[in-house]
Amino acid sequence: MESAQNVAVFGAYGHTGRFVVAELLERGFVPIASGRDAGRLQALAASFPGLDVRPATADDPASLDRALAGAAAVINAAGPFADTAAPVIEAALRAGIPYVDVAAEIEANADTFAHFTERARAEGAVIVPAMAFFGGLGDLLATAATGGWTTADEVHIAYALSSWHPTAGTRAAGAVSRERRDGRRVRFAGGRLEYHDDALPTLKWTFPEPVGVQSVIGEFSMADVVTIPSHLAVPAVHSYMSAHAVGDLSAPDTPAPTAADERGRSDQTFLVEVVVRSGEEERRATASGRDIYAITAPLAVEAVGRILSGRTRTTGVASAGEIFDAADFLRALSPHLTFEVRQ
Repeated sequence: MESAQNVAVFGAYGHTGRFVVAELLERGFVPIASGRDAGRLQALAASFPGLDVRPATADDPASLDRALAGAAAVINAAGPFADTAAPVIEAALRAGIPYVDVAAEIEANADTFAHFTERARAEGAVIVPAMAFFGGLGDLLATAATGGWTTADEVHIAYALSSWHPTAGTRAAGAVSRERRDGRRVRFAGGRLEYHDDALPTLKWTFPEPVGVQSVIGEFSMADVVTIPSHLAVPAVHSYMSAHAVGDLSAPDTPAPTAADERGRSDQTFLVEVVVRSGEEERRATASGRDIYAITAPLAVEAVGRILSGRTRTTGVASAGEIFDAADFLRALSPHLTFEVRQ
């Protein structure tokens, strides 16, 4: 159990935000629930008696300052992060507290590194973007797999999802990202983000058992193309997603996830495999678990716990793999996650 420190959660009533609030309570933190919809905050408080609720909007700095007053850290779970990340980071900097978000938006994460790196380093602040299933988990796995390498020739990240029932937030964030890149696709190649109109290839990937061989969509880039190259010198990051999961995400009538257990998790499962190659040597790491949205909560809350207890390696804007001991972090997520490194 953690000490009873206050942690603000912006976007607390959203699908992922509710998991974050529950995880904070389970870990002994005192969540402060915030977001723009006062009615939804009150409904959330009915599920968590005694919850401190503080309405705030990203375009009202004074309301954000009130929401963060007395907090030891803030977790931003409110997308689209293109709209919320910078204002909440600014509020965290004014309050002098660490900031963690769960953004899967490639451009929003790139913006955080571009706009806040120098300032955060100068102020000794801690800002951790993409501390979520997409971005944070892949970065932790890649870092654990390297076993101390600081450079590599390429990183491959393959996602096997049993299904993908997107939340309303996922669909909204995807729409914002598509608009920002004019409908183009994005990849990390030649040491930089590239935007392109090429069709994405369908390939085969052999996952560890019991998943086995699956059809995957190649260059299905997620936030990992920002987090991993932020600290690992690698010219290319390739990512792959189960073809049927891409079909779920693309279909306009795929329903949102529904609870299938007492924790509110869906019955969706995942297996993520990362392969890091340097010369003729390959190193692999895998993680498996249940519900890509629910697993984000222990990722984000473990990050906050480590930051507040001083178990970090740097300050400034830093991805999960740079700021934390990656293998130790992933082992700490048991029983939420099964993790293995094969070198």
